[in-house]
Amino acid sequence: MTAEQQVQEVIDRETRAWTERSTDLLLSVFHPDMVWVWPTDTRNYDPISWNLPQGKFDHAKYLKIYSGWFAKFELIHNNRITQKLTLTAEKDGAFAVVDIDTLWRSKDGEESHWFGRTGKTYVQTPQGWKMINQVGVFNF
Repeated sequence: MTAEQQVQEVIDRETRAWTERSTDLLLSVFHPDMVWVWPTDTRNYDPISWNLPQGKFDHAKYLKIYSGWFAKFELIHNNRITQKLTLTAEKDGAFAVVDIDTLWRSKDGEESHWFGRTGKTYVQTPQGWKMINQVGVFNF
């Protein structure tokens, strides 16, 4: 597989993880230094007010977060399209632009709709490609 195909496989694996509600599959995507940066809403393009809702990747903490999420929410749909995939000249880093439309609903009717465009950064590691950063979803 080419480097581009390997990174796309990680993107697709993350999509499968959400669809299958699989914490093991989801956690396999993350680099040990993964950090989520999230805007306060999907139209807040100014990073001055963005936050770090989960902190740096910690397997036990993320397992608890996502196990809780999957226990609370049912997946209604999960549509994702890779719009752009760029690799460094050295093929050791990558950046993907992914459009997502993921809708979750709890038993009591609470909805969480992840809709818009996100940027994901990947690095090549001895364990394969891993996502090291994602900037939360924007609606352009």
